[in-house]
Amino acid sequence: MARVTLVTGGTRGIGYALADALLRAGEQVVITGTSTDGVMRAEHALATACGDSGRVQGLVCDVRDPASVELAVRTAAARFGGLDALVNNAGVGVGVPISEMPHDEWNRIIGTNLTGVFNCCKAVIPFLKQRGAGWIVNISSLASTNPFIGGAAYCASKAGLNAFSEALMQELRHDNIRVTYILPGSVATGFSGRESTAGAEWKLQPEDVAQAIVDVLNHPPRSLPSRVDIRPSRPQKS
Repeated sequence: MARVTLVTGGTRGIGYALADALLRAGEQVVITGTSTDGVMRAEHALATACGDSGRVQGLVCDVRDPASVELAVRTAAARFGGLDALVNNAGVGVGVPISEMPHDEWNRIIGTNLTGVFNCCKAVIPFLKQRGAGWIVNISSLASTNPFIGGAAYCASKAGLNAFSEALMQELRHDNIRVTYILPGSVATGFSGRESTAGAEWKLQPEDVAQAIVDVLNHPPRSLPSRVDIRPSRPQKS
């Protein structure tokens, strides 16, 4: 039976590249995004690329809203008869000094990058337990271990995600649910308002990170790569 994977933030960047890779491998994928137009465009593009609209579904979902997450998870499970994997990829970030950061922006970053992961995990875990096995993959960042000026909120959210992932891994491993967190370095995605082409000659591409996630999902049942760092092999020299 084809694996069913829910990918949050799947309309572009790493999430889209992952959905595309899984679909090309014959799997079933549900992507989420916050924009109706963005979700519809991504769903259509993915269905066209894999040649089978029956294996992909796009859902509008705000991971900060528990009710929105619950509805998306139930809808995905009903569409494909269950869920096997969750990839928490939805994330936001902005480079603003704390002294200048509005409270709403702090809440948006922490709410998406950390509380949003909690919301999705809480909603999905019962479905993974029904399957008797599963994966949860959380997309963190090397910024979680290498803080930088202007990135305090983002770095804190990802450092918290690392600790959350480690604790969740221990909580679920005896339920045959494996938890991994991925720490990418610089990725050419246009994240945080940057041009996606900026530094593309040396940065990771979304497909590189997607491949690392696919490799994790395909690990033998006896193994658990609980943390994966992936960085550009030849970064720009300072």
